[in-house]
Amino acid sequence: MRNLHLIFVLTTSLLPFAVVQAAPADVPETGQLTCYTAAGAVTACSTTGQDGDHLAGVAWPSPRFVIDIGAGVDCLTDSLTGLMWMGAPSSTPDTWVNALSAANNLTLCGFTDWRLPNINELESLVNLEVTNQATFLNAQGFTGVQADLYWSSTFAAAFNAWVVNMNDGYVNGSNKSTTRYVWPVRAGR
Repeated sequence: MRNLHLIFVLTTSLLPFAVVQAAPADVPETGQLTCYTAAGAVTACSTTGQDGDHLAGVAWPSPRFVIDIGAGVDCLTDSLTGLMWMGAPSSTPDTWVNALSAANNLTLCGFTDWRLPNINELESLVNLEVTNQATFLNAQGFTGVQADLYWSSTFAAAFNAWVVNMNDGYVNGSNKSTTRYVWPVRAGR
């Protein structure tokens, strides 16, 4: 009984130190400007409560993606996130393990610290206002972005990792032995 009391005292005395509040993070806007009725028809956004009504988050800079002139035209820096992306993602799908290795061993634009993006970084490229992410991104200065699935470094469950579909922006788990596209990223300048 004495040991239980000691455990209770130690546990409750450490609680104030165990509860840590994170500082609020800057979350970017989704890019969605259009609002819809329940039937799917376009409607005015005012008072709908939808994302296009609130436009919550940090506004996108203009231009959003900038060719990194100092490093060469093979890289683009996202002015919103500060991430530097390979200007032309791999055009050959690969397994998750090979994608990790290829990204980690990449030397491009004078940098060797490339890696496979985590799911949040990869999803940050999605613009919810457009129907095809690849078309949108290719119009922003990237070349060869496929309207298909891209690997993230984030483990999903069992034999899966998270992927982002650069057609519709959908996020899903995918078996790591299947082949998906690879789009390396680095922290930027």
